[in-house]
Amino acid sequence: MSTEVKINSPISQDSNYILKPKNEEEVSLIVKDLYKKNLPTEIIGSSSKNFIGNKLQCAKILNLSKLSGIIEYLPEELYIKVKACTPLVEIEEILRKNNQQLAFEPIDFGYISFSKSNKGTAAGYLSCNFAGSRRFKSGSVRDHVLGFRGVNGKGDIIKSGGTVVKNVTGYDLSKLITGSFGTLIALTEITFKVLPKKDSSSTLVIHEKNKEKIAKLFDNLQSSSNEISGSIFVPVEPNDKKYTKNREKIFKFNDLKNEGSFLAIRMEGSKKSIDERIRGLTDELNLKDKTKSILDVHQSLLFWERINNLELFSETLNGLVRVVVPPSRCIDLMKYLDQNYKYYIDWCGALFWIEISGMDETKLLKIKDYIITLGGYVTVIKNPKNLAPIKDIFTIDETRLHISKKIKESFDPKGIFNPGKMYRSI
Repeated sequence: MSTEVKINSPISQDSNYILKPKNEEEVSLIVKDLYKKNLPTEIIGSSSKNFIGNKLQCAKILNLSKLSGIIEYLPEELYIKVKACTPLVEIEEILRKNNQQLAFEPIDFGYISFSKSNKGTAAGYLSCNFAGSRRFKSGSVRDHVLGFRGVNGKGDIIKSGGTVVKNVTGYDLSKLITGSFGTLIALTEITFKVLPKKDSSSTLVIHEKNKEKIAKLFDNLQSSSNEISGSIFVPVEPNDKKYTKNREKIFKFNDLKNEGSFLAIRMEGSKKSIDERIRGLTDELNLKDKTKSILDVHQSLLFWERINNLELFSETLNGLVRVVVPPSRCIDLMKYLDQNYKYYIDWCGALFWIEISGMDETKLLKIKDYIITLGGYVTVIKNPKNLAPIKDIFTIDETRLHISKKIKESFDPKGIFNPGKMYRSI
């Protein structure tokens, strides 16, 4: 039996609707057939982030979950090459054994829906480009992708780095693919840059609620010579029964002795270096008279894990949006939100995670319009199930939308991959 016949058989597909290739060659053959028949197709892996973006109704589902496994890992060369749907926990485990890590600090979206970890796959992170608290110092996911292989919308096998791809000559392909939510290619292989883990970690917590003072601290931290790798602000929760009050439970640590709003600053490296930087920050930011806490390495690691798990919004029934603004406008957005929303601020003032009760198109549009005036953008992460679909999940202007259409056409001429996933017109 030929490969093509096998791929089109019920046994290989599981059904006529769901296609589950076992390798890159099968992906190519399947996509060529989809292209020929002009069949819109939803691409999925473990579906850990499938709830983000517009809901799709496609003729076929291309399930790439069988493309899993570590292809090559050379610790001394600081890279790991994996099949696209390799579980992230598997990658992190092998890196941990060699005291290395993915420096972009993955976000775990499992807690939002299931109150437990579900990190998903390598391809899921590349497709979304959502990075954790270390992002403002170490870069996003796209900054740590060395290369990829995949299949474009016509069924051609392509790869980044060294090989010029049809229609997109001169582009940094990894940066184009990252954050495209599966609308450009079906990923089959990814190479990540990895970095050594730091010897230790500690977190300096400043108990402060004044918004102007928090914004000033963020501003000073960005230019500080005392290197930090994380800086967040967690305000008190709104006095509204529509928001679950879990903040004190999540951040209950032996050395976090004061309740109320706080700003947390992470430092990583040798213990001696960390101690010196804490003293340096205390002097530099005039913190001697501030109420402070210091989390040791064990508490610090758990603290930032809970931040990057988005546990504050665990199983929320409300809407959840991700907002990026210029750090200089952080104070404006804090004042706008006031005590009416549950939120926290990451990336030293640039990233807001905001929970919105009663979110609908009108309420979201009002918030989005204000954020755009600040020079920021909004991504709807979770839309309550009982509400109508949100029109614009991602913020984009007409110029960028036009560019996105041209890029889509070069990779996927007939628009068969995840049509409408990010923008309705693409």
